[in-house]
Amino acid sequence: MSDPLQRPDPDALLARLEAEEIQARRGRLKIFFGASPGVGKTYAMLAAARTLQSQGVDVAVGVVETHGRRETAELVQGLELLPSRQVEHRGRRLQEFDLDGALQRAPDLVLVDELAHSNAPGCRHPKRWQDVEELLAAGIDVFTTVNVQHLESLNDVVGRITGARVWETVPDRLFDAADEVVLVDLPPEELLTRLKAGKVYVPQQAERAMANFFRKGNLLALRELALRRTADRVDDDVRAYRRDQSVSTVWPTRESLLVCIGPGPGSERLVRSAARLATQLEVPWHALYVETPRYQRLPEGERGRVLKSLRLAQELGAETANRPGQDAAAAAIQYAREHNLGKVLLGRELPGDWRRWLPWRTSLARRLARQAPDLDVMQVASDGVDGEAPPLPDGPARPAAVDVRGYGLAAAAVAAVTLVATPLHGALDLANIVMLFLLAVLFAAVKLGRNPAILGAFLSVAAFDFFFVSPRLSFAVSDVQYLLTFSVMLAVALITAQLTAGLRFQVDVAQSRERRSDALYEMARELSAALTVEQIDDITRRFVQQGFQARALLLVPGQQERLSLPEGLPADLPLDLGIAQWAADHGEAAGLSTDTLPSAPMRYLPLKAPMRTRGVLAVLPREQPWLPSPEQERLLETCATLVAIAVERVHYIEVAQEALVQMESERLRNGLLAALSHDLRTPLTALVGLADSLSLGGALPPAQAELAQAIRGEAMRTSALVHNLLDMARLQSGQVTLKKEWQPLEEVVGAALQARASVLAQHRVRVDLPADLPLLEFDAVLMERVFCNLIENAAKYTPPGSLIEIGARREAERVLVSVSDNGPGLPPGKEAGLFEKFTRGQDESAIPGVGLGLAIVRAIVDAHKGKVWAENRSDGPGARFVFTLPLGQPPALPTELL
Repeated sequence: MSDPLQRPDPDALLARLEAEEIQARRGRLKIFFGASPGVGKTYAMLAAARTLQSQGVDVAVGVVETHGRRETAELVQGLELLPSRQVEHRGRRLQEFDLDGALQRAPDLVLVDELAHSNAPGCRHPKRWQDVEELLAAGIDVFTTVNVQHLESLNDVVGRITGARVWETVPDRLFDAADEVVLVDLPPEELLTRLKAGKVYVPQQAERAMANFFRKGNLLALRELALRRTADRVDDDVRAYRRDQSVSTVWPTRESLLVCIGPGPGSERLVRSAARLATQLEVPWHALYVETPRYQRLPEGERGRVLKSLRLAQELGAETANRPGQDAAAAAIQYAREHNLGKVLLGRELPGDWRRWLPWRTSLARRLARQAPDLDVMQVASDGVDGEAPPLPDGPARPAAVDVRGYGLAAAAVAAVTLVATPLHGALDLANIVMLFLLAVLFAAVKLGRNPAILGAFLSVAAFDFFFVSPRLSFAVSDVQYLLTFSVMLAVALITAQLTAGLRFQVDVAQSRERRSDALYEMARELSAALTVEQIDDITRRFVQQGFQARALLLVPGQQERLSLPEGLPADLPLDLGIAQWAADHGEAAGLSTDTLPSAPMRYLPLKAPMRTRGVLAVLPREQPWLPSPEQERLLETCATLVAIAVERVHYIEVAQEALVQMESERLRNGLLAALSHDLRTPLTALVGLADSLSLGGALPPAQAELAQAIRGEAMRTSALVHNLLDMARLQSGQVTLKKEWQPLEEVVGAALQARASVLAQHRVRVDLPADLPLLEFDAVLMERVFCNLIENAAKYTPPGSLIEIGARREAERVLVSVSDNGPGLPPGKEAGLFEKFTRGQDESAIPGVGLGLAIVRAIVDAHKGKVWAENRSDGPGARFVFTLPLGQPPALPTELL
């Protein structure tokens, strides 16, 4: 029979075929990986591309940064350069990778240098690695380069080493999923020589680089990180190949350690020894416990010792696992080969244990050495035992309960077979009667367990000898050959009992896992339909009650992100809110059977969702002390994860509903404002016209003429408010199209001052616009509205005679425009809130307005890609409103106009 380890797993084989089918439709990614700039990544990429081009591969250069290096630039010659994309950003034209052009050209291979580059605003993707992913999805192969400091997982480590934080990063998943990674390595001395020779940076930049980033210690550390990261990836590739090819032997490509934990008192010492050895060898290590049928019969203290040892191993950095199995050696060998672990660490057997001298008992170390000669088996001194030897009691051990009923049923089954077979003694051969007794043993093994089946085997041999072998009713035999018959019968019965009991154990394990899977599936299904936290709490309580015989309580943050006691908390629930808050703040389990306040009667599990911790699940077991198995530990953690995801989903549903209600309210309000504005404009225009007619006729007495002018002024002010309402509605609905033209700012300021002349009649105005202020690109009508609203706002909130100043100045790639006054200033802390709709600086009813002027200003400035803010003046009393406009590149004037 072939070794089952040699046969591939059908599910794994199917998954591999599906992955290969998906991968066949994608392009291949090859990364040239280096420890720092200047090691030659781009040069190596170009050299590899030219080699492929000579072999007939269609190669195109999307982006290549030569940084002025002559040798690199020479390699670019002869390769097709794809046109770059011109992107306007802050008044400059930037050259970016043209993704659409590359997709349309669709070569076999595209070279995209500097994978971690951030694209300029306006590109389809913010990061270049996202462009690469789209190329791969289109079936185009990509060559690219990246340095170790740009990997997301190592970014902070490199920052601590070099003192310089790199903000452009690449996710590790892209690096790990690459089809090929080529390490471009260069010793630090040679790199520093290249740097001094000007082959990396120009001389002035090289001096600064050598004094900061390119120190020899930094280069050594970066080189080690790059080598280790590449080795980790290669190790993952080796493990994937071993799984795909069903390789059963361990390949000692990398030192690794497996420690087998047993229930004896020396397991913790064994774990600590393994941790020290792994640290000395600088290798990863795993801790394994094989859950045999004997585990189910262990006293509670020894079961707790196993769980404690596994937790200790996890805290010390091991990857822990427990496997159900009939044979500890076979399970350990299978685990070691699956994870390519070449060294197995065991505890040494106790010298005083007499059972190790029994001929049928073989130590775990000997079985491992015999069954897996490719593994290095090591034993360390301990005050306990190895992975399968019997444990020493650490206190008064309670006697194991004897299954009297099982033994009685086994004896009854043998007696029943004897009664049935006695009348048939003459009709059946003795061989057939032996089969009947074996059937009784099989029944005992399946229904009652191994020990009752063993009893049944011995009773079957005795009954067969006593009742059916001549001379009957006596244990004497007339033929010596019957002794062989008895021996074979007993051996077959015992082997059958052992195999059947093992199968029964495996069936129990499979059924237990199926029950857990069904429970998790049912819980996940119910949680996916939950719409409130109360429903999630009810589902969680039922699941914990059925699966763990425990009570559960869901705690979610309230005000100020602090946990609070829920309403209707049962009085008999010993909930400690302080421990629960600690678990939520630190993201670690606390309380019962943990390392943090283990004497607490409840366990507190943080609900860690993808975005953040969403609360705490408190569990109170009905039986104390509580010693959950590793499977139960994982099940409980999975339960907490499902609950956390459900709570986060409900949270975002509430956020989406609030946003939807707010959007609908905003749309309704904008529609109402637009309707009212249109209906009010006609009577207001007529009212202004009638007031003008009365004033121009000259037939009214002076007092009545003054009233007509007052009516006209109030109508004009109301008309301005209506215009603001209509403008706000149009801006919010997106119906405004900017008609931007290059023009001077002075004309718009002058038009705004003329339009608000009546408002400024009792104020002083000073305009300070530099003569060399460049032309700006904006919508003149909307920008005039900005100045009108700011001027009117300044006049409204300042006393008569106040000074209103309008100024502008050029700053870098933008122009700052300000409207200032010397009035009472702005309310402290409310500067940003003034630009919200229907918000006013003061609550005085004497000051007219509805609070839309500044909101319109912000909407118009935002549409022009600018910013606006308010502040109190630092050079005296008063307020200042400032907005910016991008400088841009004005068109050149015709020569005849210069």
